[in-house]
Amino acid sequence: MPRQSINDLIAFLAVAREGSFTKAAARLGVSQSALSHTIRSLEARLGIRLLTRTTRSVSPTQAGERLLLTIGPRFDEIENEVAALSEFREKPAGRVRITTGEHPALTVLWPVLAKLMPHYPDIQVEVNVDYGLTDLAAERYDAGIRLGEQVAKDMIAIPIGPQMRMAAVATPGYFAHHPPPQMPQDLTHHICINMRLPTHGGIYVWEFEKDGQELRVRTDGQLVFNTIALRMNALLAGLGVAFLPEDLVAPHVLEGRLVRVLEDWCAPFPGYHLYYPSRRQSSPAFQVLVDALRYRG
Repeated sequence: MPRQSINDLIAFLAVAREGSFTKAAARLGVSQSALSHTIRSLEARLGIRLLTRTTRSVSPTQAGERLLLTIGPRFDEIENEVAALSEFREKPAGRVRITTGEHPALTVLWPVLAKLMPHYPDIQVEVNVDYGLTDLAAERYDAGIRLGEQVAKDMIAIPIGPQMRMAAVATPGYFAHHPPPQMPQDLTHHICINMRLPTHGGIYVWEFEKDGQELRVRTDGQLVFNTIALRMNALLAGLGVAFLPEDLVAPHVLEGRLVRVLEDWCAPFPGYHLYYPSRRQSSPAFQVLVDALRYRG
């Protein structure tokens, strides 16, 4: 196959996967007009339209989808094999892309990266904070970090943290004007600080468990956020009850800035796992990160 055809196919894969000429051009380091010309030339040589273009999006045609599914994995295998050659270097090198939620990024991933990266200057790590359950293959991520119960069964899942618990908390000032809840159902009478998660199709439902009894409570309030940081700000400002990971609120509870309620209804659950497809060819750079993140408690 002529070298130009290979370059054109790589350009097609970038556009099809990004769903955008602008994003694909930025990733490839070429101009958008040059990329558009490349795709038109490829389509002309094949005599087939590969992409459907609208003013807002770009998507593969039926022929383009077939090409994407057949050649995409082969080019990925080539990239992985080239990356694997770094094992012959003195130190591993390459790029690792990870999708994760905000909490594990801050509490699990970042502490490891802070210690690891200075020792491996040729490893690049890209972290994307996203609460959706991202398709690793489609978005070309090497791995994801999610709670153990959220990981699909066909994935390799490695524990990277201990079991977790949630905590229902509010400030002493808030509870001075609102009687603390005695049962999870009592939260329906409180002003709650909520979170919207794409994986739950809307507002996150607070989940409780005690003695095998599970309760899911839909709470209401004035504020809904999609980040932990803003929920913490609203919580410490006394604007309601929040339901957050125990490790985030524990220092504030200890120092009296927050009061914890319903603790006996907050059962432990599997913590964070690093997950990736079982068929993935692990590069030395990826393996270094896996070994550093592996929970050994």
